[in-house]
Amino acid sequence: MMLQIQKKQKYNFFINKLILVKSLVAIFATGLFAVNNSSEVFTENISKNSIFKPIKGLNNKQYDEYILGKSFFRIPWVEAPSATTARDGLGPLYSANTCISCHPSNGRGTLFTEKKALSRALVVRLSIPNDKSKEHQMLFKKNGFIPEPVYGSQLSINGVHGVKFEGRPNIKYKKIKVNFPDKEVATLLKPIYTLKDLNYGKLHKDAIISYRMAPTLMGMGLIELISNEQILKNEDADDKNGDGISGKANWVYSSLTKKYELGRYTWKASVATVVEQIANAMHNDMGLTTPFHKVENCTKFQKACNEAPKDLKYEFDVPKFRLDSIEFYLANSKVYRPKENSEFKKGLELFKQVGCASCHTTSFDTKIGKVRPYSDFLLHDMGKDLADGRVEFKASGSEFRTAPLWGLALHKKINKKEPRLLHDGRARNFQEAILWHGGEAKNVKDTYMSLPKEKREQLIKFLGKL
Repeated sequence: MMLQIQKKQKYNFFINKLILVKSLVAIFATGLFAVNNSSEVFTENISKNSIFKPIKGLNNKQYDEYILGKSFFRIPWVEAPSATTARDGLGPLYSANTCISCHPSNGRGTLFTEKKALSRALVVRLSIPNDKSKEHQMLFKKNGFIPEPVYGSQLSINGVHGVKFEGRPNIKYKKIKVNFPDKEVATLLKPIYTLKDLNYGKLHKDAIISYRMAPTLMGMGLIELISNEQILKNEDADDKNGDGISGKANWVYSSLTKKYELGRYTWKASVATVVEQIANAMHNDMGLTTPFHKVENCTKFQKACNEAPKDLKYEFDVPKFRLDSIEFYLANSKVYRPKENSEFKKGLELFKQVGCASCHTTSFDTKIGKVRPYSDFLLHDMGKDLADGRVEFKASGSEFRTAPLWGLALHKKINKKEPRLLHDGRARNFQEAILWHGGEAKNVKDTYMSLPKEKREQLIKFLGKL
């Protein structure tokens, strides 16, 4: 009798879940992907919550789904087991307990806290070289890199009760002077990275350490609306046109489609879809299991992590229908678009003349009209000074995805401070970010440096409006 009841309960749970999934499919067929009017998506308002609001036109059911996803994004996750079963499962190893810890109001993270400590928005990615063994080849095929054996793919700065955190990042800076042709002198900060308080022993002798800043989440859904064809038409891996720019697509394994797809997200374009990027962040940053990451982020050397209590109510800490809610939320949040007045247009023209638009493509056509992420979503060699040595699928140790520039105008409103730029936040302003450009971007940097000072200031002012 008891067995029959249990079978019936499992059957009812399966049916309810199936109904929910089907209803979500219907929802996702609408929302952003059914919008035909760009005015419903974009906002010209510069405020702390500009991109923390839903697009216009959502019906009641869609709005409820949006609010549900937003709640998973901003309300803290807690250690399992807990009475808060919808949001437990944090850790055992983690860095943050909310998404907004790293992405305030859906925007970019900051490098330092108000107390001058390193922010949780700066993460430390870990890997080792591929030794071409069968084990490494299997790992690389699906991950695009080989995790560090003791600490895994990312250093966790926190642990739940009874589980030691992995370690802490530390940065010092060396000042570098840069001389312009007109005698102006700029000072750059070259980061010197170290790790401290490593609780699980030494890193692998060949460990590759890459510091990464949390980027804006604005426009995640719009990026998926850009067709592969539009991105690939700008690819010129062998620089056949001789302009010195050799953009290259990153083809990455997708756990969603079970095949290789065009990478669009992360600093090295190593993720193909919004939902996979969400799942990766939840696993790496908060230690949450999902259908894409079915086991805890513990290595075999971390006994307490592997033995920590788990929530047994769901198969995963974040089931697929909850991931879908978060995806719906991010895909249907407002996107900032600056007013394109005459001053803006002059700045845009200078942006093109200097050569910035060679990589920071100014627009793409989509079904809702033009979108302006200011990125080609391709990989470019940025030179030895920015190289982090980390390989991700087809991205080499010196190659990075062109960073989208949209949303920069909102950073100060959201964080009450100027944005720290580039993949590790080393640049304190737009000029410093430009001066760090090397490799394929060296000629563009040299062109910028040769501009009259008033033209340089005009370009910097334009970048601040994006």
